[in-house]
Amino acid sequence: MSALRDALRDLPDAVFADLLESDDEYVLVIDLPGATSDTTDLVADEGRVTIEARREKETPEGFRYVREDRPLFLDAELPLPPNALGDEADAEMDRGVLELTIPKRGDESTGERIEIDD
Repeated sequence: MSALRDALRDLPDAVFADLLESDDEYVLVIDLPGATSDTTDLVADEGRVTIEARREKETPEGFRYVREDRPLFLDAELPLPPNALGDEADAEMDRGVLELTIPKRGDESTGERIEIDD
């Protein structure tokens, strides 16, 4: 999970993120002010999740930007922990806050014990 923590630290300064963990899942919460579910794309593939988000802004008629310090375009590729099931993740967007819930793989030691003959 340290690779994911490191990747979150490398996000642009304007993007804030929290990472939570329980016994069963990870939750990644990312503030994407002005972004919506229509302007955000999530893809989980091969142990990584890719997030592309953009804020759409409209300029009032007759105005033009003299200075623009609030752009938002996020294109981030984050590594998932080895026990994360990215293909089973769920995502919700509420008022520019993306919440990505990623289940963990269950205990894989469910096989039967094999006796060793002498």
